[in-house]
Amino acid sequence: MRTFVRFTALATVLAAAAVSADEGMWPPSQLPSIEAKLKARGLELDAKDLSSLTEYPLNAIVGLGYCTGSFLSPNGLVATNHHCGFGIVQFNSTKEKNLMVDGFLAKDFAAELPADPNQRLYVTEAITDISARLTKGLDGVGGLKRYDAIDKRSKQAVADCERDPGYRCDVYNFNGGRNYLMIKQLEIKDVRLVYAPSEWIGNFGGDIDNWMWPRHTGDFTFLRGYVGPDGKPAPYSKDNKPYQPKSWLKVDPKGLEVGDYAMVTGYPGRTNRSRLAEELRDAIEFSYPRGIKNMGEALDTIARVTKDRPEAAIKYASTVQGISNGWKNQQGQLEGFAKTTAVADKEAEEARLLAWIDADAGRKAKYGKAVTALKAELARIRALRETELYGNGLLSMGPTLYGTARDLYKLSLERRKPDAERGFGFQSRDEIKFKGRMASIDKRYDAEVDRALFELSLARYLKLAKAARIPEIDRALGIDRDGMTVADLDARLDALYANTTLGGMNARMALIEAKPRDFEKSSDSFVQLAVALYPAFERMETEWKVRAGNDGLYRAAYLDALIAFRESEGRPAYPDANNSLRVTYGKVTGYSPKDGVANTEFTTLEGVLAKVTDADPFLHPKRAVELMQKKHYGKYADPKLGTVPVNFLTDVDITGGNSGSPTLNKRGEVVGLVFDGNWESVSASWVFNPSLTRAIHVDIRYMLWIMDEVDQADHLIREMGLEPSP
Repeated sequence: MRTFVRFTALATVLAAAAVSADEGMWPPSQLPSIEAKLKARGLELDAKDLSSLTEYPLNAIVGLGYCTGSFLSPNGLVATNHHCGFGIVQFNSTKEKNLMVDGFLAKDFAAELPADPNQRLYVTEAITDISARLTKGLDGVGGLKRYDAIDKRSKQAVADCERDPGYRCDVYNFNGGRNYLMIKQLEIKDVRLVYAPSEWIGNFGGDIDNWMWPRHTGDFTFLRGYVGPDGKPAPYSKDNKPYQPKSWLKVDPKGLEVGDYAMVTGYPGRTNRSRLAEELRDAIEFSYPRGIKNMGEALDTIARVTKDRPEAAIKYASTVQGISNGWKNQQGQLEGFAKTTAVADKEAEEARLLAWIDADAGRKAKYGKAVTALKAELARIRALRETELYGNGLLSMGPTLYGTARDLYKLSLERRKPDAERGFGFQSRDEIKFKGRMASIDKRYDAEVDRALFELSLARYLKLAKAARIPEIDRALGIDRDGMTVADLDARLDALYANTTLGGMNARMALIEAKPRDFEKSSDSFVQLAVALYPAFERMETEWKVRAGNDGLYRAAYLDALIAFRESEGRPAYPDANNSLRVTYGKVTGYSPKDGVANTEFTTLEGVLAKVTDADPFLHPKRAVELMQKKHYGKYADPKLGTVPVNFLTDVDITGGNSGSPTLNKRGEVVGLVFDGNWESVSASWVFNPSLTRAIHVDIRYMLWIMDEVDQADHLIREMGLEPSP
């Protein structure tokens, strides 16, 4: 197949890209400090206004907890990526009515479909530095003592913040514990599906095209936030009404051109750019190779067990999508690292850092032990990694009904404590989401698939040396000798799945109010397993707390030195991404991945048509194909391209969690949604390369063309302040 791309005088574009690409996922508070760079790139807004959480456009940015969205109307209409809303589409799909393939469009408010009860929309309204409050008197203190002190103080700070009803407050760790910020967010608890194009549009190209360019994917979906009749956040009710945000983003239907300023605002998940060279080496040599193997085996297992079982396939569709993305991502990271000197570059920076510290008596006194202490802690953790991956993996994940029973049992134990002393996720503030999770398990659970995945994990566990295994797991499952296989455990697994009622919602909900003794006397097989493994689970959690306390001491000291060193060299000093609100900027530009290859900035409808086949993942809705064949562009063609742009490239700095973030122009108007990165950008969570790292966006003109010409979502176009074609 031939893909259609537009060729330009790319050398000029690429040369400009090398100069203009700016690394950094900037917290709003830091934007005024880089205003000169923002203005030089083309921003017309004032950086002070842009940094305000209560002003346009930041107060229209929405967090989904794992992706980003944005308000596009006064009635709480939220635009995000199709793959971000895919779990909601899957939640509402059945074998008889598969919304994933068919797509969905609500004609009015009453027809909008409820999401999973745990789905939330978060609007950040305040960010406060509480570092001094949390760390007072903890100089030189690490381990469990540090963790417990900061945990206790954090919970009190959260309780103080959440006296305002309708808000969720959380403490975010910046720079490894160097800074702690309280982030206060409006928590919208009633989220509904408004519109999702067919996955033949929203996931066109599937895994084959994932992380690739050229790309032709309509990765967008619309949700809506609802609140109670009093205007306050409330769980789902038919009496709720659409939320009315303080601001909503304006849409510019003209989109962008080559070289135009572009900006992304959202909630990037995690980056590792400030980590040590040895941590990158561990990822390359241990974590990623095993992760790729394990995820690949899980995908094969799910495919095998759901074959010819459409109902089970629907239940695991969003799970498969998430695993597939991670599987390909880690492959791309390894491939990217193999082509770079990333480890050597980090080692060189660390050597320069140590030389800089040693060159000054004051710096040596302040930072001299920072690197050594952190390296010693990393060596301690590294010695545990096999047990962590294959033993603790069973304790923390394991089969679905084990995890369900474990969490229910833990809730019963935590309820015996004062609320302020309960573990994370088990306080009173968490119980609504906890109940929602228990209620919705059967939407994503199938016993055959679950058992097959459990057997896969057990096969890996059984390969551990006995000294590396966990005694409680061995006793509970009857693992009494080396060399045992999963087949030897068939009878035990049969009994586990035959003698439980937790697959039914009523049984799960009944246990929410149970006492610890009810679990300890239970005859349910998975409850018995959870109780038997709980001492090991507690040991694992304690180790994680010790690790977090040490990290807050050693890494914070190391990053204190690293940030000061980088600033002395005039380099960016922004914190690694941590799922908090950030702003990143750049421009529309192509790139050259290798000699003789020129990747231009836009793809078009003609490129979609060239990829269409009669087989997944390049199926396409009949109406869309017919319109493309007729060159029916409506009013959405770009004058220079002579056709409708589908996706475009920028050099903005993004990572996972930015998915669904609005792409804004120089005036802060929506011109698309970011949904992916190119293959060369996959390793950017560790190393940013300005000449190769690119973000991929779905163009607003393609979104509007699909909405208007293909799916006739005229009422949504009008709701966004635009007019559909006559």
